[in-house]
Amino acid sequence: MTQSTNIAAAAAASNPEVNGQEVSAARKQRNKLILHVAIILAATLAIWFVPAPEGVDPRGMHMLAIFVGTILGLILQPLPTPSVALVGLGAAMITGTMAAKNEALTGFGNSSIWIIVAAFFIADGFLITGLGKRIALLFVRALGKSSLGLSYGMAITDLVLAPATPSNTARAGGVIYPIIRSLSEVNGSTNETPESRRKLGSYLLMTEAQVNTITSAMFLTAMAGNPLAQKFAHDHNINLDWGTWALAAIVPGLAALIVMPWIMSKIYPPTIKKTPDAPEHARQELHEMGPMSSKEWIMLGTFVLLLVLWITGTALGIDATSAAFFGIAILLVTKVLTWKDMAKNSSAWSTLIFFAVLVGMADHLKKLKVVDWIGQQAAHSVSGMAWPMAFAILVLAYFFIHYMFASNTAQIVALYAVFLGAAVAAGVPPMFAALFLGFMGNLIGGITHYASGPAGVYYGSGYFSVGEWFKIGFMAAIVNLVVWGAVGTAWLFALGFAN
Repeated sequence: MTQSTNIAAAAAASNPEVNGQEVSAARKQRNKLILHVAIILAATLAIWFVPAPEGVDPRGMHMLAIFVGTILGLILQPLPTPSVALVGLGAAMITGTMAAKNEALTGFGNSSIWIIVAAFFIADGFLITGLGKRIALLFVRALGKSSLGLSYGMAITDLVLAPATPSNTARAGGVIYPIIRSLSEVNGSTNETPESRRKLGSYLLMTEAQVNTITSAMFLTAMAGNPLAQKFAHDHNINLDWGTWALAAIVPGLAALIVMPWIMSKIYPPTIKKTPDAPEHARQELHEMGPMSSKEWIMLGTFVLLLVLWITGTALGIDATSAAFFGIAILLVTKVLTWKDMAKNSSAWSTLIFFAVLVGMADHLKKLKVVDWIGQQAAHSVSGMAWPMAFAILVLAYFFIHYMFASNTAQIVALYAVFLGAAVAAGVPPMFAALFLGFMGNLIGGITHYASGPAGVYYGSGYFSVGEWFKIGFMAAIVNLVVWGAVGTAWLFALGFAN
């Protein structure tokens, strides 16, 4: 035994009460793990032995069983997310449910997956160069004289960064969260007491958590799950490109961004209304950063070029993934990014494994006719209704079922294609259904403290109780549903997407 081990053992022996608490905690954790694994296995086996319905391939229920088990694993997390995905893939391959040669690994060749991975690296450029922080500080300097102004400044920052940041967690946690914490603490708002956190920090963080769901919904490349929704829509012969998504989301998105900070200031108000020192604080930080570096200028130019290519890509014959990798090439050649930077981005590589496996499974479920069968059952449940009423029910079900999920993307993979198929079968105009369900797949990210990556980051700050988050998250969800439901529906009708 090493000296440190001997010291730890001596300390534990000298304090049996602490040692007993640690043993008890470890036992509880082990029992929790066993329970979660038992739930996953029970659900998987229960579906495995269900006979395949008429029209479904005999392997279909086996694939559904493994898929459901994998999704439960993502929710209950007995292992890290990529590990759960690989375990599910291994189970599908060893049982013959997916052939290794031409079925199991097809997801790794999906271009929708690679645009997500590419955009993770593009987002790194904002963080590494400091351009993301500079943009945020500029808006704080301009709008930060009040708590409401600060929240609008953070909202605009999020909106500016969103098109090139598919990791909404990186955008929220890597750029905006540190600035909010700094502004809160400068104004005497810490997480130490309820009174202190309610001064400013809890309001800014909760507002940004809800704003992040809106900016994520506004662009195809603003949240990692959006390209998957695009891919599933394409499987239904619905051409949902970057420009179409952005055009459809811009009006309801801007309306929601205008409304949300103000609504939050009424339902979850800070006790500090004025923040006269915030602009000066931002000004000092900008002074310390100095003028924009050459790498920041290159990053900004690459960002603008990518936006142009994504918007005009259909007309130019350049798909979004090609544009994204061209942007990465520029950043590598100019040394804004290095291979070392890319190699250590574990989130990007984990995302590749996680998404590629799940998309491959989802594609296989469709190939085996399982998705069609489930969609038919869902459509049957709303049959006979006028399509607006049927779609309203489907949207509400899709939205609030997210209380059972800990990831936007996991729900999109599991349910988007099913609900889209049900909506189209119920008579909903295909483009209208695809876009609206795509928006909802982002807006669900703030209803609980575990609903998305950004929600987890902000809850982990210690500025909220679970009860507060459930209450305010539900109220914010209603606001988003009303704004996107009313403004979004009117806008999509005006664009002709409801014909």
